Amino acid sequence: MSTACQVLEQSLKFYYQNNKNLFMEPKAKILLAEDDATLGYIIKDSLEEEGYNVVLCADGQSAIDRFNKNEFDICLLDVMMPYKDGLAVAKKIRQQTDLTPILFLTAKSMEEDRIKGFQTGADDYITKPFSMPELLLRMDVFLRRTKKMHFENVQEFILGTLRFSYTDLKLSSNEGVVSITQKEADLLRFLSQHPNKVLKREEVLLNVWGKDDYFLGRSMDVFITKLRKHFKPDPSIILETIHGVGFRFNVPLVPAD
Repeated sequence: MSTACQVLEQSLKFYYQNNKNLFMEPKAKILLAEDDATLGYIIKDSLEEEGYNVVLCADGQSAIDRFNKNEFDICLLDVMMPYKDGLAVAKKIRQQTDLTPILFLTAKSMEEDRIKGFQTGADDYITKPFSMPELLLRMDVFLRRTKKMHFENVQEFILGTLRFSYTDLKLSSNEGVVSITQKEADLLRFLSQHPNKVLKREEVLLNVWGKDDYFLGRSMDVFITKLRKHFKPDPSIILETIHGVGFRFNVPLVPAD
């Protein structure tokens, strides 16, 4: 068994005993390209234990083919592979999207190789042999970042039985369509981006109004009251005031298609 495999197995025993499911972003789909069969299956099995959906490819061309047919949340690419190396795979991926994170798994540590990888479109490198906790943490950083970018780009939301269009300033329900103001839309989008979480008053003010100010706080309370009236067609939507803290937007929410 290679040194990389031994390091992974040893780190996994400690990790699962002490930190299982601590850092993970569940249900993300991963493209894993690794020509070392033993190492590839160890990584794949370990990630699947953490709730990830992993597609394992043994060469670069297979990885390109799978990427062309599926959507992935993150790509883990070995650099040295048959048919197409990791650099060629990364280049193909970057021709299609700049958003999917790419992490290289490599035995190379030379600065020149790292520079080539970053120039090709890699987001990070992890050098073999590596521990599983390190890989999980590095992945988590990029998955959180892309998730945040996704929600920032979303312009429409499904709020229970309501449909909110930030671009059109419209809130639609079975009772009809209501036009809302730009500030109402700004506030509702921020709440929709943080559903079912406690938000401090100052946090909402800073993100929607630009500063934490007493008079702006009174204005925010007025807009909160207006939004509650718009939610009347669906009683399951509750904009809750948490006294002394802030608000919680209780709603079954998913991004619109």
